[in-house]
Amino acid sequence: MSRRRKVYKKIAKVDGRYGSPVVAQLISTVMQDGKKSLAERIVYTAIEKSRQGTDVVDPLETLHKALDNVKPRLEVKSRRVGGATYQVPMEVPASRQVSLAMRWIVNYAHARKNVPMMDALAGELKDAASGQGSAIKKRDDTHKMAQANRAFAHFRW
Repeated sequence: MSRRRKVYKKIAKVDGRYGSPVVAQLISTVMQDGKKSLAERIVYTAIEKSRQGTDVVDPLETLHKALDNVKPRLEVKSRRVGGATYQVPMEVPASRQVSLAMRWIVNYAHARKNVPMMDALAGELKDAASGQGSAIKKRDDTHKMAQANRAFAHFRW
């Protein structure tokens, strides 16, 4: 039994332009120091730029495809059993899949040096939607780690 208080799910907010809770969550992930209007400008521009050069009609299709490609299905969690710490593979809940995918995409966009954040985020979204890039590699590494430690799956609880 958890010793902490019960965690209540927050009501998902929607963004102003697309009315999508996913875009609102991406804006919150990009935002630094409470500068929400700047984060909105970055995300909206990145969504438009990631759509260019494709025949996609829906502006959010590239974003959703990128997130679906980056979402991890398995991850490892540390479990301490009898003085030893084991990396136990666990399935990732749906809400955590989305937040991890967004965090990885935004972090790798930040890591692109000498590129404006709008262009970097658009590039990461394009790469992730096409099944390549740093965020996809991170997901694959996470899955490899879970596969390598599947012998410890019986420690799951």
